[in-house]
Amino acid sequence: MTEEFCIVPDTSVIIDGRITARLKAGDFKSARIIVPEALMSELEAQANRGKEMGFKGLEELKELSDMAKRGEITLEFTGKRPSLEQIKLASGGEIDAMIRGIAIENNALFITSDRVQSEVARAKGLNVEYLVPLIEELKALSIEDYFTEDTLSVHLKVNVSPFAKKGSIGKQKLVQIREEASTEKELHTLIREFIERTKRDPDSHLEIEYEGVMVFQIGSMRIAVAQRPFSDGMEITAVRPIAQVRLDDYRLSKELKDRIIERQRGILVAGPPGAGKSTFAASVAQVLYEQGFIIKTMESPRDLQVPDAITQYAPIQRDMEKTADILLLVRPDYTIYDEVRKTKDFQVFADMRMAGVGMIGVVHATRGVDAIQRLIGRVEMGIIPQVVDTVIFIDKGEVSKVYDVIFTVKVPQGMVEQDLARPVITIADFETKTVEYEIYTYGEQVVVMPVTDVEKERPATWRLAALEIEKELMKYSGNKITVEIVSDSSATVYMDEEDIAGVIGKGGKNIDLIEKRLGIHLDIREKKKEKAKRKGNGIKSFVPAVERSKKYVMLTVKELSGATVDVYSGDEYLFTATVGRKGDVKIGKETETAFRVLEDPAIITMRLAPGE
Repeated sequence: MTEEFCIVPDTSVIIDGRITARLKAGDFKSARIIVPEALMSELEAQANRGKEMGFKGLEELKELSDMAKRGEITLEFTGKRPSLEQIKLASGGEIDAMIRGIAIENNALFITSDRVQSEVARAKGLNVEYLVPLIEELKALSIEDYFTEDTLSVHLKVNVSPFAKKGSIGKQKLVQIREEASTEKELHTLIREFIERTKRDPDSHLEIEYEGVMVFQIGSMRIAVAQRPFSDGMEITAVRPIAQVRLDDYRLSKELKDRIIERQRGILVAGPPGAGKSTFAASVAQVLYEQGFIIKTMESPRDLQVPDAITQYAPIQRDMEKTADILLLVRPDYTIYDEVRKTKDFQVFADMRMAGVGMIGVVHATRGVDAIQRLIGRVEMGIIPQVVDTVIFIDKGEVSKVYDVIFTVKVPQGMVEQDLARPVITIADFETKTVEYEIYTYGEQVVVMPVTDVEKERPATWRLAALEIEKELMKYSGNKITVEIVSDSSATVYMDEEDIAGVIGKGGKNIDLIEKRLGIHLDIREKKKEKAKRKGNGIKSFVPAVERSKKYVMLTVKELSGATVDVYSGDEYLFTATVGRKGDVKIGKETETAFRVLEDPAIITMRLAPGE
């Protein structure tokens, strides 16, 4: 090479450091390196937007400047800075054209590692050297040194000691990794590793990039990088799954497994952050795939751990609605949507569901019912049960609650007049079939009413009212009666058929006087005799453990798991129930039945129902 030998590098070989490496290796001794101002402007613009590639390129230019000061090369900057219009057209090749123009003017060797740029330059008649991107064996990332087998996430911030979340799902704790604070240089080095890995590893991607923000998906690890102006300092958060769980590991009931796979459904997997929602959704995807369903995912970033046969889709031009349009052409049986958060996400979820696609959405929520409430106002209320028919609530890596969402027409709980019947969405416990919430319109408002807790505000007064009604009606009946308080102004009374006429009286005279005296409306109903016949003649009785929680009174006999039982207080029949998979029967804490159980827990027994 002669002293007059000129080289014009393009942006790609500056950013990846290839030109600097070649010069240091002595390939172009005493060369004159001409850097176009358009290249300098492009790197400056990237750095101003907080992109690490811009900072990397500027540091390489500084290295070239130091080599020039040592007399190893000649360095000069030339050409015009691009206009605002040219900068806007950079993605269309405007800046690249300006850089090639400088090479033509100086009859220089044009060096690039961009395949398209090299082909265009050759077509223009330039002397081109194309540097094929290096394919090196992928090395472990430096950030992996911060991880141990039980590390869920690593949190690094400049001038702050590194921390990590360790433990199993739902049982994590924040642990300081070292006392020495992270430095800006240390974090910059890590970020460059991430960028290089996404260039060389087909399983790694830069999923999201905004000013001051980058999100990488490198294998199973999701890495979020925040810088100024987005954050007050450079920060790296790396998260990875600590376990791949199969659906069988969740110990689900056969009924729930069958529900998931029997046909396309609308399912919301809800739970707080870090509870294991995405892990559960991935395990469902695995089972559906094994059952012969075509499964796709919609994710941003794409971090679900699913088999290669399940294709993972990202937003098209940052718009999941466009991705959904493509998915409808692909015709999957089920789509996993991770995460459903914004109004548009819920609308896309609903549109795909109404098109007949089975949908499983991952939603942040602190309670199962909150996942349904997030649909209100975003999806027409009348179609909510068609959009979502099942809610699975995950807490601490376990399925803690499953809701069945059903549409019906009825009088909402607490109302008595039949003309108040209206469309109601009931949210019932999947195992016990107990309705826990009702959703309906009242005037212009949408009401989400807890059914099992409606007596919580004044349980003592309602209990006294029930005793007073029972005392009054016993004057007309020689048999046992049952009183259930419905609201402050209404109660339902169950009596034997032969006693009802005496309570009603001729022309309703007696009942009118009773209601006036008590100040409450009474709905008199016949007690179902078949229940009274269910006594445990010759049938073994089981004495349950009686426990109280915030919402329930629970009767537990583990050996009766899955059986149908009659529950008695002494010799008095109370109710019939199906025992849950954990051997328990749950009773709403503020119900009349719960009060009866707690009056004398020692005499409560459970007997197998006839036919069991």
